[in-house]
Amino acid sequence: MSSGSVTEETEAPDAPSPEVADDDAPRGEGFLVRQVKALVDLWRRSLRFRVVTSTLILGLVVVSIISLTMYRSIADGLVDNRISLAQAESRKLVDDAQAGFNGYTGTPELPVFASNLVNRTLKAPAGDESRYVIFTRSVDNSSDVRIPSEESDNVNLESVPSSLRDAVAADPSRQQTMVIELTRPVGDGVGTAFPGTPTDSETVPAVVVGSQVEVPSADKYDIYFIYPMDQEEATLGTISRSFILGALFLIALVSAIAYIVTSMIVTPVRRAAAAAERLSSGHLNERMSARGHDDLALLGQSFNEMADNLQTQIRQLEGLSRVQQRFVSDVSHELRTPLTTIRMAADLLHSSRDEMDPVAGRSAELLHDELDRFEELLADLLEISRYDAGAAVLEQDPVDLFAIIERVVDSTESIADARGSEVTVHRVPGESAVAEVDARRIERVLRNLVVNAIEHGEGQPVDIWVGADDEAAAVLVEDHGVGLKAGEASLVFNRFWRADPARTRTTGGSGLGLAIALEDARLHHGWLQAWGEPGVGSRFRLTVPRAAGGPLTTSPLPLTPREGDLPKGAA
Repeated sequence: MSSGSVTEETEAPDAPSPEVADDDAPRGEGFLVRQVKALVDLWRRSLRFRVVTSTLILGLVVVSIISLTMYRSIADGLVDNRISLAQAESRKLVDDAQAGFNGYTGTPELPVFASNLVNRTLKAPAGDESRYVIFTRSVDNSSDVRIPSEESDNVNLESVPSSLRDAVAADPSRQQTMVIELTRPVGDGVGTAFPGTPTDSETVPAVVVGSQVEVPSADKYDIYFIYPMDQEEATLGTISRSFILGALFLIALVSAIAYIVTSMIVTPVRRAAAAAERLSSGHLNERMSARGHDDLALLGQSFNEMADNLQTQIRQLEGLSRVQQRFVSDVSHELRTPLTTIRMAADLLHSSRDEMDPVAGRSAELLHDELDRFEELLADLLEISRYDAGAAVLEQDPVDLFAIIERVVDSTESIADARGSEVTVHRVPGESAVAEVDARRIERVLRNLVVNAIEHGEGQPVDIWVGADDEAAAVLVEDHGVGLKAGEASLVFNRFWRADPARTRTTGGSGLGLAIALEDARLHHGWLQAWGEPGVGSRFRLTVPRAAGGPLTTSPLPLTPREGDLPKGAA
């Protein structure tokens, strides 16, 4: 309760707000950061924690608002009631005092009469601290007759605000009321160096009621009644403790209910998540238990139906894939025999083309070239079928990638000359690029990359970098031709994919070269990556671990300009 302004009627004081001391000292910024991160991580991962925490916070807010509203209402009611009682009691006592002064006959002396009247009529009995009285000269009293002020123990005129005294003087016909904070001594000083001297003080809210009386021959005097609200404070303390205990119990109850309800929902959801995870890992027979007819049972039934449909479709796709792989493998093998016969006839015609007329000779040349391309396509199909069947194996030996790339450049020299592209190999001096690889497969990968760069280089130079570090060895092939559009870097390794379907392959090829190259890189536990920009060119990077089956985390050569500049090496 806090002091209020002077009122002619009742003025309810503000309810005191409890102060909570924070005794928890921070244990260090690092500890607090870890705790906050742990709570944030728990909030993100746990639905149960989010629901219970949200319920706890919302419950705390709602209960606090209700409790504070009820507390304020009860406090206002207690203060209003205390003011009403104080005003009624003060009015009666002032009337009795005025009647006593009106009956003054001149004996005994006026100061003695006034003191006796105040002590007998106005002051509370000894030991009763429910009411204090101050009898004093009014601020506008101009009489020459003075009566000493009378005060109850533990209070003095300083306890009465000057604004209240001014209000009584301005309107003496009415009571003036104010709620103040009264500071009074506590203790009797027993056992101290000065017996009877207070040892401590306390501050309590109190109601002050001021009135004015007419004293014969002495003009106006004020009477102030101070009513400490000890009982009201004790009542509010009991109510506040009850509210706190009730609020804690209610919040704990609501949180427990939220925990139980959330568990009823979260547990089946977690089971569904675990079942979905096992299903995604290949356990196609995984199912959820679905009992009852509620929403969770419907979730389980829907999940099981989805799993059944997925299992059926996956098995159908697996069957179709096996049929497709078997078809490709069988057709590839079956075509070998007639192709051999056709090759013999084509070679015979090609060797005799000079003896034919120009049209027949040209046809023999086209037949010979297309048979070469057909044989290459058939070989690639057989290779792809081996990858699909999981029958591809490696024959790994320590090989210098620089030596492989030199062989590839020599074998593609005629293609580069025909396209007008100059191929340059860059190698950092003093660095060895020896890795345990299958030389045949790596040479095939690099040949595909170099031929692809020459074909799409638009006659511009083609640069090849060879680099290595302690973990990996890499070869990067860069052209300065048409480049790749956004999103095409992940499509170039698809089977039979072309950036421009209208573009013809001037150097032959089956459309499976980069797809086979990607499988070769994966077989080595390596990477085959692409990057490009339209009009700038493209880069293809092969990275393999130096030790067979070793870890691979980074590449010694940057794939994009953002990753860094390519090393300057000897050409």
